[in-house]
Amino acid sequence: MGRRVPAVSRALDILELFLDGDGTLSAPEITRRLQLPRTTVHELVTTLAARSYLVPVPEQPGRYRLGVRTYQLGSRYAEQLDLAAEGQQVARAVAETCGETVHVAVLEEADVIYIAKVDSTHAVRMVSAAGRRLPAHCTAVGKMLLASLPPRELAERLPAGGELPGMTPNSITSPEALRAALDEVRERGFASEQRESNPDVSCVAGPVRDRAGRVVAALSISVPMIRWSADRQEELAALAVRGAAQLSERLGHHAG
Repeated sequence: MGRRVPAVSRALDILELFLDGDGTLSAPEITRRLQLPRTTVHELVTTLAARSYLVPVPEQPGRYRLGVRTYQLGSRYAEQLDLAAEGQQVARAVAETCGETVHVAVLEEADVIYIAKVDSTHAVRMVSAAGRRLPAHCTAVGKMLLASLPPRELAERLPAGGELPGMTPNSITSPEALRAALDEVRERGFASEQRESNPDVSCVAGPVRDRAGRVVAALSISVPMIRWSADRQEELAALAVRGAAQLSERLGHHAG
């Protein structure tokens, strides 16, 4: 690999500062936060402004915000994204960490569709396939996605009356019970299901967000009951949330 160019690194450090706070900074603030010489910061800011990566804030003299060039680059990056391909890469990394089956799924009507999958390394594992479609309320990924919907949209996806279809004796079939479960998902920040879509498997899932912060997918880890426990659930839930956050970052989401 070639040598890193210090001036370029410093310019990128400056741009990345604008990801936090209210998105505006002055040259003195940049100097203080990066501990760089005042002259260096002035030259870099002037250069970035000349190339439209930074622009002055009209109503706040001496302050800058990100310019249109950064938006153009971000838009081009977003155009080239492939959720399934990015999800497959992140799923592979998560699976390598835990040794269990990892899925990425999206919501379609009241079902989930699995768009990426990496198998467990264990002999006893969940059997599934990318492209499979399941009732959302029976799965951890589905609960995560349903919990992220606005109330009106959630109501439109659930039957007005009667029971929900079940896949196992443990499946939630009551709309009221599902709403209570979704409240718990929102409170915890992850979803789980125990033998609700498969009598021998439990699962946890975390939310995947796009650059606008919308939940567009969910990443799950599925485990046969012979390897499941309360402690294992907490451990894998944290891993699923981290994996989902990594995929979100690839989609342009900034957690700050």
